[in-house]
Amino acid sequence: MTSLISRAGARFGALLPARADLTDMRRAPRRDLLAGLTVAIVALPLALGFGVSSGLGAEAGLATAVVAGTLAALFGGSNLQVSGPTGAMTVVLVPIVGAYGPSGVLTVGLMAGVMLVVLAALRAGKYMQYVPAPVVEGFTLGIACVIGLQQIPSALGVPKPEGDRVLVVTWRAVEEFARHPNWTAVGLAAAVAAVMLVGARLRPTVPFSILAVIAATVVAQLAGLDAAEPIGDLPFGLPAPSLGFLELDSLGTLLAPAVAVAALAALESLLSASVADGMTVGQRHDPDRELFGQGLANIAAPLFGGVPATGAIARTAVNVRTGAGSRLASLVHAAILAVIVFAAAPLVSRIPLAALAGVLLATAVRMVEVGSLRAMAGATRADALILVLTAVATLALDLVYAVIIGLAVAGVLALRAVAGQARFDQVPLDRGDHSVEEHALLAEHIVAYRIDGPLFFAAAHRFLLELTEVADVRVVILRMSRVSTMDATGALVVKDAVEKLTRRGILVLASGIRPGQHQVLDSVGALDLLRPDGRDYATTPEAIRGARDHLERAGVLPPGAAHQEQQAVPNPADSPEFREEPAP
Repeated sequence: MTSLISRAGARFGALLPARADLTDMRRAPRRDLLAGLTVAIVALPLALGFGVSSGLGAEAGLATAVVAGTLAALFGGSNLQVSGPTGAMTVVLVPIVGAYGPSGVLTVGLMAGVMLVVLAALRAGKYMQYVPAPVVEGFTLGIACVIGLQQIPSALGVPKPEGDRVLVVTWRAVEEFARHPNWTAVGLAAAVAAVMLVGARLRPTVPFSILAVIAATVVAQLAGLDAAEPIGDLPFGLPAPSLGFLELDSLGTLLAPAVAVAALAALESLLSASVADGMTVGQRHDPDRELFGQGLANIAAPLFGGVPATGAIARTAVNVRTGAGSRLASLVHAAILAVIVFAAAPLVSRIPLAALAGVLLATAVRMVEVGSLRAMAGATRADALILVLTAVATLALDLVYAVIIGLAVAGVLALRAVAGQARFDQVPLDRGDHSVEEHALLAEHIVAYRIDGPLFFAAAHRFLLELTEVADVRVVILRMSRVSTMDATGALVVKDAVEKLTRRGILVLASGIRPGQHQVLDSVGALDLLRPDGRDYATTPEAIRGARDHLERAGVLPPGAAHQEQQAVPNPADSPEFREEPAP
């Protein structure tokens, strides 16, 4: 019991901040301060926009950016990650708000945070590497489409229609705009999006998002554009932490949404941290610690009225490009947003919703990497299929189902490719092992098959069909030294095939069975069938000698032929045709 507690303490200790984190923050503080300021300017309109899109309001987005951004920066596994509300999470939260209300979203965020901490303790971060690139690209493309469609009501200046399906809501918003057009909102949204997209090409280092939002707000105020609906009143500062939203009776009902939120938070955060690693030299994130930091961030954010948070790819990329080298930049970003919350709430409240919609529309467009999509679609038909299915499922269903579908299809296609590598070939007997007369006799009664590659559930049934169709012979030798892997299904198929051949009076011997495969074969009762005389044959020549003994006993060969042959010819083990080779 004491050792178990000690191991658990050591595991959690490895997830806590280290002295090296503080040392890193002292190396280039000015550079980190500048990077944090830049990221805060970029993050402000995004935090406001994603808060509004989630259904909990702009104040929820700001609370998340401040609280979650601080805790994830302190406890996360990446020195460069910037966390906060994201478009992907907003996509998941919209139906939760519709079904369970704001308190349900806060409860789901708290539960998801606990799940992330548990995943970190279980060291589950390493499994991110098993998500195929086409799934990630399709996932990102689908998210971009959903984020863009979510902004249509605000960009058109119409009230958000009822519903949680983005395609349905978008269509209803377009119908409402057709009845009551609001060209002021359309103009503001289009102008902000255009400034961001064009400006990013001309001057990538300039934060055009905040400049465009400020310009749109000034124009709306000076021109008295009543049709440009503003964000509305924002509270001064963060609310006091509270668990008043938590209803214990609803925890069971909210378990499934919480799992979805935790899965998305883990996936997006680890993906974002990997992107940050790829943009730098020498930076490597700790995936388990990153899950731990995101877990703490999502436990704390709901206490202050914030929505669930994840690592934000766009903000993290800005952080890296502006020279951040430590966690100080992310902490500065959160601190600046906190100052805005406490000091500039009245000014922020005047920002038109259409301007924020323009920011998110431009963000959605910039999420789509055309070059990556072309490369992925042109790689193989399987990759293109996975990408398209994941993107369509993201748009039509939800993000978690999309990832599950993408992973399932990728897994099936990968199994199909691996199964295609399995080979089952008949190999001739070597003439050098015996006289010409005996060779003809042996070839008539003995057949050898070599099994190459994996013998598992995806390839085993083809093996069964081919083996049981063997012509009339007395002995079948299975050369198994090149079987790379075997599962219970493969072992059962071997057993079934041997039993069928045995009922036909055919002896089955095996050579070169690997030690690790003995256990699998023995567990299903196939091992004893492959060694009817109680012997293991390490090589094929040994199995041939066993077959000769059987043929002698059956009267097919004259007595003593095998003994004479062993004295008359070289050792069959010297024959390259039957030398056992390990699987490649």
